[in-house]
Amino acid sequence: MRVELVSPTWTEETSKARAETAKVFKIPPLGLLNVAAITPKGVEVSLTDENVEPVNFDCSPDLVGITVMTASAPRAYQIADRFRELGVPVVLGGPHVTFLPEEASLHADAAVLGEAEGCWQKLVEDFQKKGKRGLKKFYKNDEKPDMSTVPLPRVDLLKGGKHIVTNVLHITRGCPYNCAFCSVTRLFGQKLRFRRVEQVVEFVKKNRGNSLNGRFFGFTDDNIMANHSYARKLFQALVPYRIIWASQTSVNAAYDTQLLRLAKRSGCIAVFLGLESLSAASLAEMNKPQNKVEFYQEAIKRFHYYGMFVEGAFIFGFDRDERDVFARTVEFANRVKLDAVQYTIATPLPGTAFYETLEKQGRIIDRDWANYDCLHAVFRPRNMTPEELEEGLVWAYENTYSLPSVFKRVTGIFTGGRAKYLFPLLIFNLGYRNTIPKRRTSQQAVSY
Repeated sequence: MRVELVSPTWTEETSKARAETAKVFKIPPLGLLNVAAITPKGVEVSLTDENVEPVNFDCSPDLVGITVMTASAPRAYQIADRFRELGVPVVLGGPHVTFLPEEASLHADAAVLGEAEGCWQKLVEDFQKKGKRGLKKFYKNDEKPDMSTVPLPRVDLLKGGKHIVTNVLHITRGCPYNCAFCSVTRLFGQKLRFRRVEQVVEFVKKNRGNSLNGRFFGFTDDNIMANHSYARKLFQALVPYRIIWASQTSVNAAYDTQLLRLAKRSGCIAVFLGLESLSAASLAEMNKPQNKVEFYQEAIKRFHYYGMFVEGAFIFGFDRDERDVFARTVEFANRVKLDAVQYTIATPLPGTAFYETLEKQGRIIDRDWANYDCLHAVFRPRNMTPEELEEGLVWAYENTYSLPSVFKRVTGIFTGGRAKYLFPLLIFNLGYRNTIPKRRTSQQAVSY
């Protein structure tokens, strides 16, 4: 038996419309690497990441599994429909399928809801026994998988040199917070679950190379420092292996300077921080009280002091946001010398409280899932038009990644022993310039 796993990109129409937006930061489809790892022995598995290579519809697998994020749902359904036309049974899974199972079932012979560990093995077993007739409409675990028993991902399936990092691992799942715009808690739960530290060390030892790239690991946790006790044990265990790694954490991790010091010793070189907004009222609106705006600048200083680059993420379009939000955020990013900045538009993704709120208020104006990429205004904002929100996002990106802004921000590199990475940081920022979305109106000049 042979299974083909597919991570879809955009539809052809969407790709043409966004031809100027380069896909420069290609992250491996870790969910599918995990699925490959739990596939029963004796089943051959191959993987196609459409972000780096085309789907081969002539590969003649026995079963196809496709992961579905909301923005890629239209393309996922196209791929699924094509394989089914060829007589190949299709299984869909991922966040979008979990929260809109009936929609997804129109394009699949079976769907995995929630985490795959446990139910994927049962699905494969059913298929091996009776073929497509043996598949149930939905597969879902009764309990959250025990992370201490989850196998390590099949990173050997990745095509060499195609992704920005190949050593990727989910160490923890779940998040103690419950932000209104995020579906992580509903997908993985609010209770943190952990891999055994020994298992993480095993993954590091098995995959660590000698080159800079070979020593780089991406831990794709939603909040790797959420549990300080576990994080300390993990970081201490990583110290001897001299790796470098990046992950996502909460800004309030910076209150614990001993934890930051240990993170640095373990090889942490960069963190992704969900700062979201400079407005306490907006943070409260989105149920993110753990973020304290008055602590942002000090937190960034502390991460820098302990040798970590900081990519700060901001969301535009909250109900308290007015047109000055773009200029205020860009000014802040430059002033505190964020090493990189991500801007997105508040997007009501299925499975989030934000989606439910806007649905009840009748403010969703776009049902094309391809536009749920956090770069389009798919709802009616309170204090600006959807067009102004989209133009403001582009304006913020253009001004943050203008050469003067880039050089101003990277001057913060001379703290925490980070200066040796000046050239990679400049390359990273210049790469970000290629991801700036195109203006969607004929307006050439916008000021805020």
